[in-house]
Amino acid sequence: MIAKLKGLLDSTGIDHAIIDVGGVGYLVSASSRTLAALGTVGEAVTVHTEMQVSEDSIRLVGFARADERDWFRLLVGVQGVGSRVALAILSALEPAELHRAIATGDKAMIARANGVGPKLAQRIANELKDRIGAAPSGPMGAVVGGGVVVPVGGLAADALSALQNLGFKPAEASSAVAAAEAELGDGASLDALVRLALRKAAK
Repeated sequence: MIAKLKGLLDSTGIDHAIIDVGGVGYLVSASSRTLAALGTVGEAVTVHTEMQVSEDSIRLVGFARADERDWFRLLVGVQGVGSRVALAILSALEPAELHRAIATGDKAMIARANGVGPKLAQRIANELKDRIGAAPSGPMGAVVGGGVVVPVGGLAADALSALQNLGFKPAEASSAVAAAEAELGDGASLDALVRLALRKAAK
């Protein structure tokens, strides 16, 4: 599984970018928000990725931020939401706005995205509301459940992503990372944070 690409931005299109990693060009689909955040052609970039494998294709979807990737994973788990619709939602709404819209049942805000009608917006709000916790009152936390908020960015978000990649549910991963971070303090390495969070999540 390809979880991250680090290389040079080779080119961008309406809905994708090509990242040159050691002379190999990876085409990654992306939201307009991610494409805007990548910068200019020729610059060094890091893109978090989600690999989608079907019977006839292998596709990479790229994200400038790990929390956007986590929201993508949640969205495509909703019936009727494919990768294109999920990217359209993430193009229209910041993760914090999407979190707030789902937590408060604001289907009109979700329906601002291209290809999302009122019925689908309602389904997204209904299916994800219990998985993300309360609406944030301050800076957006990573995708969480059970009311536990892990700050976006830095090692905590990377550790959260690592646990979710290993199959832990968002609520379990968030609680474990938060507990591990509180025990280890700010100076902990990513490896130490992930190892301790795994032990706590496995209990």
